[in-house]
Amino acid sequence: MLVIACIKQVPDTTQVQIDPKTNTLVRDGIPFIINPYDTHALEEGLRLKDRFGVRVAALSMGPPNTEAALRKACALGVDEAVLCSDRAFGGADTLATSRVLSAAIGHLAEQEEVGLVICGKQTIDGDTAQVGPGIATRLGYTQLTLVDRIEELDLEKRRITVRRKLEGRHEIVEAPLPALITVVRELNRPRYPTVPMRLAAAEAQVSVWDNSTLQLDEQTIGLKGSPTWVSKIFSPERDQGEIIGDGLGDPEGTAGLLIDKLLSKDLLAL
Repeated sequence: MLVIACIKQVPDTTQVQIDPKTNTLVRDGIPFIINPYDTHALEEGLRLKDRFGVRVAALSMGPPNTEAALRKACALGVDEAVLCSDRAFGGADTLATSRVLSAAIGHLAEQEEVGLVICGKQTIDGDTAQVGPGIATRLGYTQLTLVDRIEELDLEKRRITVRRKLEGRHEIVEAPLPALITVVRELNRPRYPTVPMRLAAAEAQVSVWDNSTLQLDEQTIGLKGSPTWVSKIFSPERDQGEIIGDGLGDPEGTAGLLIDKLLSKDLLAL
């Protein structure tokens, strides 16, 4: 059985710029990373590989430099890496993106049975949380969102049981395979690649599929197939105030930074 982790390469910065002519992201000179939520999707696929011996494929859509993100996935231990890259795919919104990725998953399914597709719950550059559900709908897969634990995976009965993180509570859901799940950060802690795996990833094969492989109508993909687009993106101006530390990830460290700040301004008497 094949488990597919969908990953996206996103800007490692909040200072993004949009091309005024195409309303698409200007990528020149911007550092990129794997979308943080997708690293947890990738890790969970690898954990299933460790437990059940399934094969894991990493799938992404993007420009040619997205190959770097897929090589990082190879360094972590995926068995196959596929990049959907074509100028015809450029400028895609969530609808057009899900169309390309679902076609690629269908293409993989022709070669090997796909049991599970794992996506991060959303990307940090778009925050729409629409691509995963869009893929599930197009493929007719069971859809389970906001998963923070896989309770059980029964390959013989072709069933999966997961725990979903809801507001103030959790729910346990059992569903048939094939399924698509979107995952949250609490699911796991991503591993780090070893030095030998990093070296091997430099020589790993990354399959690049353009539209001649997927054979999609060009009027339904990319900018042409996107009914929504970004008209303007900006960082809101702040008249006063300052963001200090990470109150959620490191509350104690943030409290220390705040105390130091107050002491430096003689606003706190000890």
